[in-house]
Amino acid sequence: MCLGDDPTCAAFAEHRLRYRRDMQPERRAFLKSGFVASGGAAALAAGGLSLVSPAVAEAGRTSAAHAAHHLPATAETVHWGYFSKTLKPRIEIASGDYVTIETLTHHANDDAERMVTGDPGAESVFLWTKDKKGVARRGAGPEDAKLGPGGGLGVHICTGPVAIRGAEPGDVLEVRILDVAPRPSANPKFKGSTFGSNAAAWWGYHYNDMLEGKKREIVTIYEVDAGGERDWAKAVYSFPWPGVTDPDGVLHSIIDYPGLPVDHTKTKRTYDVLKGIRVPIRPHFGTMGLAPAEADMVNSIPPSYTGGNIDNWRIGKGATMYYPVAVPGALFSVGDPHASQGDSELCGTAIECSLTGTFQFILHKKAALAGTPLEALDFPMIETRDEWVLSGFSYPNYLRDLGPEAQSAIFQKSSLDLAMRDAFRKMRSFLMHAKGLTEDEAISLMSIAVDFGITQVVDGNWGVHAIVKKAIFSERTA
Repeated sequence: MCLGDDPTCAAFAEHRLRYRRDMQPERRAFLKSGFVASGGAAALAAGGLSLVSPAVAEAGRTSAAHAAHHLPATAETVHWGYFSKTLKPRIEIASGDYVTIETLTHHANDDAERMVTGDPGAESVFLWTKDKKGVARRGAGPEDAKLGPGGGLGVHICTGPVAIRGAEPGDVLEVRILDVAPRPSANPKFKGSTFGSNAAAWWGYHYNDMLEGKKREIVTIYEVDAGGERDWAKAVYSFPWPGVTDPDGVLHSIIDYPGLPVDHTKTKRTYDVLKGIRVPIRPHFGTMGLAPAEADMVNSIPPSYTGGNIDNWRIGKGATMYYPVAVPGALFSVGDPHASQGDSELCGTAIECSLTGTFQFILHKKAALAGTPLEALDFPMIETRDEWVLSGFSYPNYLRDLGPEAQSAIFQKSSLDLAMRDAFRKMRSFLMHAKGLTEDEAISLMSIAVDFGITQVVDGNWGVHAIVKKAIFSERTA
C-alpha cells in the first residue's frame, strides 16, 4: 500500500498529504532541536553576512517559480556504498528547484523490527534472502568480492543522484537544507518513535585502546521520541555483535559488510544502559555531496573535495552547503542520516537514524563567480546562520593526491596533523580572499577568534573543521 512514498500510485498526492499531516504532531520537538543545533531558518534569510552576495544569489536563480520534487528511498532510487559519475540520475531538476529526499540508515538491520518492518521503502532496500537481494552492490569493490558484491568498500545508503540541469565542472552548487524530519517506525508496536543505532566498531578510534585489551563491537539502539514530548534521545538496549551468517552463507564475525541482518535470537541484550542520560538531538546528514571526476566508482567512506562523508553535525536544518562541481549535472546524493553525533564520531558511528530532508539547489555558474568568495572554491563549505565552517582533510583531494591506489592508501596515510594543516590553509585563504585580510591579519585572527575542531577520526580521510563567527565582521565594510 502506498504510504505517500510511491510516486507511481494513482493517489500519491493524497497519500503524501495525509502522511505529512499525520507527521506534524510527531516531529515538532525533533525539528525544534535540529533548528537550534544548526542555526535555524534564519541562515536562509535575506540580508546579513551570507557567503553569497545578492548579486551572486541572483545569478544562481533561473526563474521566480521553482518546481518541487519528491525522491523516495527505495531499492530503485538508492546506491549503496559509493559515489559514481556513471550513475543514471534518479531525477533532473533546474536551479532553484526544491527536492524532498528520503534517506535510510545503513544500520537499520541492527534492529529490523524497529527500523525496517512495515516500511515498504526500507523493506525493499534491505531485502536479502537466499534467492533475492534488494540492492545487490554494497560498496565500490568488485562484484565478486568475498564478502559480497562491492565488498563493503563503502557502506552508506545514498539516495540519488539528483542531476542539476546545466551544471558543469567549475561551477559551484549551493544546497540549502530547509527541513529535516524523522522517519517514524512503521511497526505498529513502536508507533510514535524513531530509532537509531550506534555501533562501537572495529574501525573506531577507541578499538585498539580498550582496557585490558578486550576488543569488542557493541551496538546500542537509541529511541527518539517522534511524538513532540522531548528533543533528546535515550538508549533502549545494547548488545555485543553476535557474528552474523548472511543469507548467502558468509560468516561475518565483525561488522565488515553493510546491512547484515542481525538475528536477535542470538544476541544478549543489556537494557539498563546509559541510565538517566539524555542525548541532545542534532539531526543531520553525515554523507552528502557530488560525484567526483577522478574514478568511476568511489568508496563512500572517505570524504573529499566534492563532499561525501564529512560527518559534521552542523550539516542540518538551516545550514547551506557549497560544493565545487566536478562532473556534468553535478550528481548530488545524500545519505548516512544521523539523529546525533559528537565531534570526532569516536567509536565509528553516530546515532544512525533514517531521516527525510527538504533541499533547495542553486547553481552558480563559473562565469558569474569572478571576484566573489566562491571563485576559487575547491572544497565543501558549510554556512550556518552564525558561522562559516571550513572542512579540512588529511588529503584535500585524496583521489588525485594518492594516485592509482588512493582508495586503499587513504586508510593508512591519514593524520590529524595533515587535516589541521589543510583546515588552516583553507581558513587563511578564506579570510584573505573572502574578507580582504592580509596574511598577517588572517593568522592573528585565526589564533584568537577561529575555533578548530576534530570533525571525525574514523572515515579514512580524517577531518578537522575551522569555524569563524560572522559577528566579528559586523563592522567591516570590505
